[in-house]
Amino acid sequence: MADSDGEYVEDLSDDELAAPAHADGSYGTRSKGGRQNGKKGDGRKGKGGRTKAAWEDIKRSWETVIEAEDGSLTVEALIEAEKRRRLMRDTTPLQRGIIRHLMLVLDMSFAMAEKDLLPNRYLLTLNYAVDFVREYFEQNPISQMGIVGMRDGIAVRISDMGGNPAEHIEKLRTWAEEQDPQGNPSLQNALEMCRGALFHTPSHGTREVLMIYGALLSSDPGDIHDTISNLLADRIRVSIVGLAAQVAICAELCTRTNAGDTSTYSVALHEQHFRELFLAATTPPVTHEGPSGDAQKQKDQPNGTATSTQSSLLMMGFPSRALASKDGVSFCACHNRPTREGYACTRCRAKVCRLPAECPVCGLTLVLSTHLARSYHHLFPLRGWVEVSWSEAVKSVACFSCMTPFPPVPKGKGAEAEQQKMAGVSESGRYKCQVCGNHFCIDCDVYAHEMIHNCPGCQSDTRGAAANGEVDGGGNGEAAVNGSQENGGADIMVVDS
Repeated sequence: MADSDGEYVEDLSDDELAAPAHADGSYGTRSKGGRQNGKKGDGRKGKGGRTKAAWEDIKRSWETVIEAEDGSLTVEALIEAEKRRRLMRDTTPLQRGIIRHLMLVLDMSFAMAEKDLLPNRYLLTLNYAVDFVREYFEQNPISQMGIVGMRDGIAVRISDMGGNPAEHIEKLRTWAEEQDPQGNPSLQNALEMCRGALFHTPSHGTREVLMIYGALLSSDPGDIHDTISNLLADRIRVSIVGLAAQVAICAELCTRTNAGDTSTYSVALHEQHFRELFLAATTPPVTHEGPSGDAQKQKDQPNGTATSTQSSLLMMGFPSRALASKDGVSFCACHNRPTREGYACTRCRAKVCRLPAECPVCGLTLVLSTHLARSYHHLFPLRGWVEVSWSEAVKSVACFSCMTPFPPVPKGKGAEAEQQKMAGVSESGRYKCQVCGNHFCIDCDVYAHEMIHNCPGCQSDTRGAAANGEVDGGGNGEAAVNGSQENGGADIMVVDS
């Protein structure tokens, strides 16, 4: 047998040998210049002097263009439309709780062994849970989270409430390797465990439960409606992402605990949709006055649930990083482990190894200024950029941020009519900031709105805050001071230095 795939020629009839090879190599994957009747053909040479196989020179036309009835539509345009769909959302500043306490509940019952989501629901959920933990603490650095599982009719604690993403990810990976889905889920047991974990959280933070539910049943020891009433009394909001069909009790649970908002319960259609629904929970929920239909009951609650969403004073400390001497090793108060570096509490001087954290000695919240800044963008999101027409595209030849060249402006009056127009997609490939007026590409549009949450053009503008519209809170949200008073954006914070 020949040494390489390019030199191998299967047994062919005389008619097949005499027939000319197809131009685009669609009749086979063998080399056109392979050996025929013991003689080497005049095929193209690849690396090492061997003859190239036909499949090595395939032009992947399906990745560049799709023919339509009224013209050609590029796949790049479809990808761009998908990116714009994620960005075209309401950017109205709303009151949100930026200090969150979230319990993640994962279904680990027999229903998660189904393979309608590859490789199966269980492994895909745990993989997405790892991504969710990273993104959650990236977008909410001063928040905390705990993880609970449902299996064998009970609730199991995977990780305790904490602000260290490495610990949560380690526990999730351990469960993925050592445990398999089995038994029935129990909504009531999982919610009661979440209630116990969120009971002692401070009143200035939000109390949330995010549940990934793959079953169509729930094995509960009691009346789950009593549990829902207790969740309302404790101001706990529940959101559910379903992996099967819609379940009536899940819809009722989410609607009652979210002031009648039905969007907090969704059913995933496929893997990508599941990931989008999962990661959408990284955005803090909008603060409500109280769930509709239960407002009168909450007014009678002794803990004052109806007025618990008002702003409150919060004491915070901003410690500096302290490096020990060459031989100086001390124990941290949070893990009781020897470390050479850490942060000293600004009130009691106790040492903690990482931030953000709550001082184990005096209970003071310790954060960095960068943590506070990264959480603030949820209150005043960056405005959406608008599409640029060909008539306005002559003002720019490259992206203001990354300097990527834009498509040249076509000549002729009928240029605009010949272009394929899709919802939200710019025909010129340019997107303009409504404040500074600079033009950006789609990749910078996505990066600015999903990662840095600031406009590079507005940040580099040296004309002052008045030019950017930041005096009256009408700018891009970088320094909208008055907006926090009008929209109730954040709690008033007292800094302990």
